[in-house]
Amino acid sequence: MTRRWHSFCSLVFAVGLLTAAPRGMAQADPVAFINQLGTQAIQVLGPSVPQAQRVQRFRELFGTDFDVPGIAQFTLGRYWRIATPEQQQQYIGLLHDYLAQAYAGRLAQYAGEKFNALNSQQQGGETIVFSEITRNDGGKIRVEWHLINNGGWKITDAYVAGVSMKITQRDEFGSVIQQGGGQVQYLLDRLREKVSR
Repeated sequence: MTRRWHSFCSLVFAVGLLTAAPRGMAQADPVAFINQLGTQAIQVLGPSVPQAQRVQRFRELFGTDFDVPGIAQFTLGRYWRIATPEQQQQYIGLLHDYLAQAYAGRLAQYAGEKFNALNSQQQGGETIVFSEITRNDGGKIRVEWHLINNGGWKITDAYVAGVSMKITQRDEFGSVIQQGGGQVQYLLDRLREKVSR
């Protein structure tokens, strides 16, 4: 998996961790939901937090605050339909582990930076929350959070500088599957190798 993709996801999932918080907070207002969750950054991502704890925390947050089944289905793309139910379940589990291990070590660099959710708009069945990260050097990064609400907000995607996390991941994994002759098992095996290191 490419270095550029790792850097992109480091930012997206770091902010995702910044925006993950206890249940029941600001469930009615998506902007307040994202904004309040963003205030958890220092506690979760401080450099004093051990790596294993960051990985475990990421697994919990990804499963709680992200639409994991939807993200998994989208990122596997057309291969989701040809995967067996067992492969689909393996993929969801491996995706959790892969993302947790790949990005937990990079998350501390975003601790202490200012996060602010600005406003939202409805787009089809999703709500988009526009946010801004102010870097310690004064630079600003815009992130759009795509949410669904099925009895509670779930993050379905994040766009950083106009680039979709889900589309980038789908393209990356699709390329890996093609290298393996179009076999979903090839991607599962590659992910399993990475998470077992």
